[in-house]
Amino acid sequence: MSSQNLGKLQKVELRKAWKHEAHNFTNWLAEEENLKVLGDDLGFDIKLMQTEATVGGFSADILAVEEHSNRKIIIENQLEKTNHDHLGKLITYASGYNAAIIVWIVEDVREEHRQAIDWLNEHTDENTEFYLVQIELWQIGDSPFAPKFELISKPNDWARVVRHSTDKAELTDTKIKQLEFWERFKEYVKHNNMKIRLQKCYPQHWTNISFGSSDAHISLSINSREGLFTSEIWIANNKELFHHLFDQKNKIEAELNEQLEWMELPERKASRIKISIRGDFEDQNKWEDYFKWLLKEAEKFQKVFPKYLK
Repeated sequence: MSSQNLGKLQKVELRKAWKHEAHNFTNWLAEEENLKVLGDDLGFDIKLMQTEATVGGFSADILAVEEHSNRKIIIENQLEKTNHDHLGKLITYASGYNAAIIVWIVEDVREEHRQAIDWLNEHTDENTEFYLVQIELWQIGDSPFAPKFELISKPNDWARVVRHSTDKAELTDTKIKQLEFWERFKEYVKHNNMKIRLQKCYPQHWTNISFGSSDAHISLSINSREGLFTSEIWIANNKELFHHLFDQKNKIEAELNEQLEWMELPERKASRIKISIRGDFEDQNKWEDYFKWLLKEAEKFQKVFPKYLK
């Protein structure tokens, strides 16, 4: 391609798109598609509850929830450089709504405020998360403005979980290895499929992926005792949905080009539809092979199953 056909990226002043922080920017961000973009960058789904949520004599810009955990989210916007006033408001709003996730979106960041957010993440428990996000606008020629979120500060999940569990003497060698596996898998997914979003990593044998249903989700798991890695559809409490999918078993398996294990589990509330491979969890040299298989199965499940949920 000739260099004459290439455009030049130009940074645009935020106020050219949003003249008023509350009336313009907050209302723009509160739209479902824009919260989805933000959520993609932060790594979790954001569902709007309300804008200008009252806390005493103040108003939080956006009150939301994380869709799958129902943890409350406070989002405070500042189309200027960070200052002490907004940092104080952020903590006040989080306290007022008992928020577990606190997001501060700004035009520019003072170093002392980045350090403050890092400090909060280091000194609060693993259930409270602070995110500092810089927003920029870019344009090529006369193209529409393109917003870009830049994550400046976030929780160090590994360090926090290890620190908290070590304090309580809870973290076994296996749990540490499980946490490391999912952290590395999350990085693998990030570099190979931007459409799949994993939940926050925990020291446990499974992780979940949403695919647009409140009754079911994709669950990826490790069974180190039996030497199995599994991808499955986990249906929490809906036997009708399991039977509906089972009635279309042949079509689903043909589209996946795989045979699945269909587990109604009549004695339990949950049902499972799964496929497994054998592997050695202890051999970290093989982890990338397991990452590849787990991602491939998650992609196939995410593509095929939603068609049959309707």
